[in-house]
Amino acid sequence: MTADLLLGAVVLVASCVQWLTGMGFALVAVPALVVLLGPGEGVALVNCAAGVISAVGLAAGWRRVRPGATLPLCVAAVCTVPAGTWLTRQLPEAGLMLVMGGLVTVAVLLVMRGARVPALRGTSGAVAAGAVGGFMNSAAGVGGPPVSLYAVNAGWSVRDFVPNALFYGVVVNVFSVAANGVPRLGRPQWAVLAVALAVGALAGRGLAGRIPEQRVRSFVLLLALAGGLGAVGKGVWTYWGGLR
Repeated sequence: MTADLLLGAVVLVASCVQWLTGMGFALVAVPALVVLLGPGEGVALVNCAAGVISAVGLAAGWRRVRPGATLPLCVAAVCTVPAGTWLTRQLPEAGLMLVMGGLVTVAVLLVMRGARVPALRGTSGAVAAGAVGGFMNSAAGVGGPPVSLYAVNAGWSVRDFVPNALFYGVVVNVFSVAANGVPRLGRPQWAVLAVALAVGALAGRGLAGRIPEQRVRSFVLLLALAGGLGAVGKGVWTYWGGLR
């Protein structure tokens, strides 16, 4: 029961953050869910939940999607999703924790820095960002940061970024769920998660505008960075324990 409540609390907070700032669900949820459920189940759950959130968000803004801009991102991501799934199935748990924690940590640091990379422009930049994002999404549940970096380097406005990122999120998570499978949870856990997603969405929308967005985004990134480093630490600890 306690584990189910913790699971619900993590998803509720991550959902609230997503609706409050337009980002952060996977960055907040992945490190905690990986610890609670294990690497495979944790990533699979994030893929499912992120796909649902993206679909719900897209319902109101699908007319602003630019197929020409998002197609290279999506096609490249679909091509690399199987590679991420394959890699995670080859690694022991300690290795998975290290990979996931490392990917989250690197992603957060890049987003915090707002890296300007000339290569992440044009069609080739979209293909590169989509390919890395697809791999990271299926391997660690965090496929958004490469797309965010592409948007920064391509000069997208927030109005352009949000619907196109949501469309990308739907596509990459559908294929990630197909590759990773659906997490093996009981009906009570699914019910808790559904309620947590809904309550988090309501809370996020209610708080939007009352809290400075930049402050929240900074807090989210610091929280995600701590979680990523924590996952790396657990991976090292597990590996070290296996050597004894």
